[in-house]
Amino acid sequence: MPESGPVRPASQVTFKTVFTICFVVLAVAALVVFVLRTQVSATLALGAGLIAVAMNHAVEALTRRGLRRKWAVPVVVFALLGLGAGLGFMLIPPAIAQAKAFIAEAPTLWQKLQHTRLFLALDARFDVNAQLRQSTPVAAGAVAPLLTAIGGVLSAAAGFLTLLLLAIFMLLFGGDLIAALLAEASTRNRARYQRVVQKIYGSVSGYVGGLIGICSINATLTTSFLASTGMPYFLPLGILSGVSSAVPYAGPVVSGVTITVLALMTGGTLKAVATGVYFLLYGQLEGSLLSPLVFRYTVHLNPLVTTLAILFMAEFMGLPGAIIAVPVAATTQILVRELLALRREQDAESGRETSPAESGR
Repeated sequence: MPESGPVRPASQVTFKTVFTICFVVLAVAALVVFVLRTQVSATLALGAGLIAVAMNHAVEALTRRGLRRKWAVPVVVFALLGLGAGLGFMLIPPAIAQAKAFIAEAPTLWQKLQHTRLFLALDARFDVNAQLRQSTPVAAGAVAPLLTAIGGVLSAAAGFLTLLLLAIFMLLFGGDLIAALLAEASTRNRARYQRVVQKIYGSVSGYVGGLIGICSINATLTTSFLASTGMPYFLPLGILSGVSSAVPYAGPVVSGVTITVLALMTGGTLKAVATGVYFLLYGQLEGSLLSPLVFRYTVHLNPLVTTLAILFMAEFMGLPGAIIAVPVAATTQILVRELLALRREQDAESGRETSPAESGR
């Protein structure tokens, strides 16, 4: 009889495994394409979620005092709108007055800029004036730019209204939706899922609080610096600089360059150099020290992870990606830690199950 060869073990890869892996890969690819094609909606939803998380602390404080949630939500919303209106009456009139003065003086400032040494050097090297004349549309000042501006204002107003309504709906119905999803989980895993949701909620809350603090510090320091140097239009420029901190790294750079150019146009080279040095120092302070440390203590995220998350998410999704990079990284960190903890628990359980069998041998 011919000798039989060694028995080859049966393959552990089944058709079900291959199908599952292919389905997961296709699902992830479809999710990425969906996110890239719905960036506006995703940005509105994520922004509304951040606002809802920030307002939910006040809502919970009122519910602990006996007020029903369906009444606590409108109380908090109207209180925030009233606070915003009050701050608006304090800040908007002088900001509008300074903005009007800037618009009226813009032609004169442009003439001053054209006679500065820096502009003359750039014009001599790159022929800036000729390029600007070629890029200026023939129909400048016609109806089309006005319609574009009106459309932008209406789009911004519609976006703000959508953001506010989404945040209100999340406050009213988001908790019930999450509770319903958790109720579908098994009794064994429900406590774990609840713990994950609470950790994510705490991280997002810390991110919102830290971001508000960073924007406030930027606005306060920049407004004080511009006012102390005699910079005209310091109030709207300071507010602009504070808002720019909502976009990590890129926002302060753009606002700093813009304000430095305005300082060159209004105050000359010396004031422009001082303004540029201030924004360079503050940019390093915020990007390298303030933001990583704040998010480390509010979101419990390593500063290196924070920087890398902003870098990759900004390239992946642009401006929305830079804004949501920190909460996305914090959520990913929480999920990875929970998965590793679950794996350790499973290994410990399997070790306890095999130890009696080994002792009985």
